[in-house]
Amino acid sequence: MGGLEMNALAKTLAAELDWAARLIDVAIHLYFGQECAEHEITDVLPPVVAAEESVYADCVHALNFDARAVLILALIPYLRPQLLDPFLMKNELYGRSFTEFGGTVSPAGFAPTLETAAFVLAGNNLERRLQLQRALSDAAFFDGQLLLEDLPGQVVFSTPLVVRKEQLARLTTGENYHPAFNNHFPAQALTTAFEWSDLVLDDNVMDEVEDIRAWIQHGTSLMDDWHLRRQIKPGFRSLFYGPPGTGKTMTAALLGKVCGRDVYRIDLSLVVSKYIGETEKNLAGVFDLAAHHDWILFFDEADALFGKRTQTSSSHDRYANQEVAFLLQKLEDFPGIVILASNLKSNMDEAFARRFQSMVQFHLPGVEERLRLWRQAFQDTGRLDEAVDLHKLAREHEMSGGAIINVLRYSALMALRRNADKVGWTDIQHGIRREQRKEGKLV
Repeated sequence: MGGLEMNALAKTLAAELDWAARLIDVAIHLYFGQECAEHEITDVLPPVVAAEESVYADCVHALNFDARAVLILALIPYLRPQLLDPFLMKNELYGRSFTEFGGTVSPAGFAPTLETAAFVLAGNNLERRLQLQRALSDAAFFDGQLLLEDLPGQVVFSTPLVVRKEQLARLTTGENYHPAFNNHFPAQALTTAFEWSDLVLDDNVMDEVEDIRAWIQHGTSLMDDWHLRRQIKPGFRSLFYGPPGTGKTMTAALLGKVCGRDVYRIDLSLVVSKYIGETEKNLAGVFDLAAHHDWILFFDEADALFGKRTQTSSSHDRYANQEVAFLLQKLEDFPGIVILASNLKSNMDEAFARRFQSMVQFHLPGVEERLRLWRQAFQDTGRLDEAVDLHKLAREHEMSGGAIINVLRYSALMALRRNADKVGWTDIQHGIRREQRKEGKLV
C-alpha cells in the first residue's frame, strides 16, 4: 500500500476510533443516569465516509449504525485498547466488575464480547436488546459485511468479538493476509515471476487451461446471474498430470496471478501423518481457512494423498481407505478451486477422477514449444553466444521446460567458471548431458 493510501486509512480509522470512544462514554452516562447531551446512543453520529476513501471506508460506508459499531468495538483491542478501560471500573456494591459490561479481563486489558456491544447499543432497553439479538443472529451480519468470526447457531452474548486475521490485515493495513507456514497451516503461497504470455503449452492443453481460467473469472456469474446454483455445485476440481517439468506448477501459479487469486501449495509432508486422525485434522484446517477466501489450493504429487485405495486386509488398510474417503468428501464440498498434480493419471483413485471437472495432460514440449522455451530461457540475459543454434537444440533434444531451465543454470555457471561473459555451445551441451544422466539416459 502506498503512503497516500495508508494515510487515508489511518485518518479513517482515527475518526472511527474517536467515534467509538464517544459511544462508550455516552453509553455509560446514559446507563447510570448521568448528565449527558445525548438522549439515545444513536445520537452519537458516526463519521461520514465515502466508498473508496480507504479500505476501511469502503467496507463500512454502507453498514447500518449497529453493524458499524460492533465492527469498531471488535477492532479497538488491536488499534487503541485503552478506549476500553472504562469497562474496568468496579461495582462498589459487589466488589466486582459490572456484569452488564460483558467482556473478559486479563493483564492485557479488557476484551469485548457481544455483551459489551449489547451494553453500548442497548443499555437496559430490553426491546432494543432483542432487536440487536435478532440482527446478530443473521449470519450475513458477520460473513457478508462485518466479516467477524463465525458465531454458533444461537447467538450467545458472551461470545468474544474477534476479527479474523485475514480481515484484520485487510481493514487495518489494506494488505491481503498470508498465514504463516506451520504445522497448523501446512501450505505456502505459490508465486511466479512469469507472465501468462510466458506459458508454453500446445494448443489443446492451452484450451483446457483457458477453460479453468474462465471458470475462475466467471463461475460466480454462472451460479448467480445465470441461476445455476441448484444444478451446479460450487467449486472446481482439476487434475494436472504428466512428466515432471512440463509446466503443471507454473500453470497453477499463473492461473492465480492472472485471475487475482492467491495460490497455496499444500505441503504433503506436513499433512500426511502416521497418527490416526491427524491427516484429516491437518487437511480440514487448510480447507476450512481457504473456504473463506478466493484461494486456489494446489496439491503437488497428489497421488501421495489421493492415490488408489488398497484391498482391505488389515485395520491399517481400513483406516487408510477411510482417510481417502474423507479427503474425497472434503474435495467435493470445497467451494473453491482445487488443482491436483500427478506424474501419472493411473496413480489416482478412480473415485477422485470421477469428480474432476477437468483432467489436463501436460506433454513434453514439441519442437516448436522447445524452441520457444530455449528462447525464453536466454532472452533477458544477453549472454548467449551468437554461434549457438537454438533451432538445432530444439530439434535434437527432447526436454521438458524444467530441464531446459536446469541447463540454463548449469551452462551459465560453466561460463562463469571459465571467466567467459557468454554461454557457448559446449556449455549447453555439458548441461544437456548432465540432465540426461539425471534421467538415467545413456549419453
